[in-house]
Amino acid sequence: MKSLDLLRARTITPDAARAGFRAGTSVPTSGWAAGYTQVNMISVPSDWAYDVLLFCQRNPKPCPVLDVTDPGSRTTTLASGADLRTDLPLYRVWRDGRLEGETPNVLGEWREDLVTFLIGCSFTFESLLVKEGIPLRHVEQGKNVSMYVTDIPCRPAGRLHGPMVVSMRYINADLVEKAVQVTGRMPAVHGAPVHIGNPEAIGIRDLDRPDYGDAVTPQKDDVPVFWACGVTPQAALMESKPPFAITHAPGYMLITDAADSDYQIF
Repeated sequence: MKSLDLLRARTITPDAARAGFRAGTSVPTSGWAAGYTQVNMISVPSDWAYDVLLFCQRNPKPCPVLDVTDPGSRTTTLASGADLRTDLPLYRVWRDGRLEGETPNVLGEWREDLVTFLIGCSFTFESLLVKEGIPLRHVEQGKNVSMYVTDIPCRPAGRLHGPMVVSMRYINADLVEKAVQVTGRMPAVHGAPVHIGNPEAIGIRDLDRPDYGDAVTPQKDDVPVFWACGVTPQAALMESKPPFAITHAPGYMLITDAADSDYQIF
């Protein structure tokens, strides 16, 4: 992303960002609407909703729930006037645990029995990292954040089970401690890292081949730092195979009206 484009993205209002996505703009949202909370989304038929809720309750690090809708509801209290069917930049549609495709809206796929879970996203704490002088390599390089499936098992819940997914950011070694402190004050959006350093220790073989997002180039003295990721429910979908689900595409989040500071512990 060019520097001017990045400046515009950082300073855009949540409502304007959602309007752009509704009109067809489809880009990863890291760095967008600085200061406002971004969320992951998963919508499942109501007969699977308790399984998802229990899965999130048992795995709060990767799946911190910020809102749950009533069946069929297309709105959330987190974003005034937002339509959950159109206001994310990219969606995924799942059938029997298989990814059927990606689409800029889900108007044609929406069902009145769907319960939607909005889950905290690590993009929320990125503006605070930048404020503390911690560079974000993927933002600098105009890329989606790197995400990986680990060999860390989540605690099963009902019919739902699967591994934890993590997002990775290269952090300068001298700034890792500060990054841990900053993100640790935001447990509702994944909090402190779950791992620092050797990726093989959590089952990641090649950082240049992320399961989701883009490969990012480190700079001298950078260390890979891993945070629990809200894409974890999508890994659980693939393992557990519910008949139908809708999710955000990894890195393409709903930008809400809630301030990042609403989820910060001082």
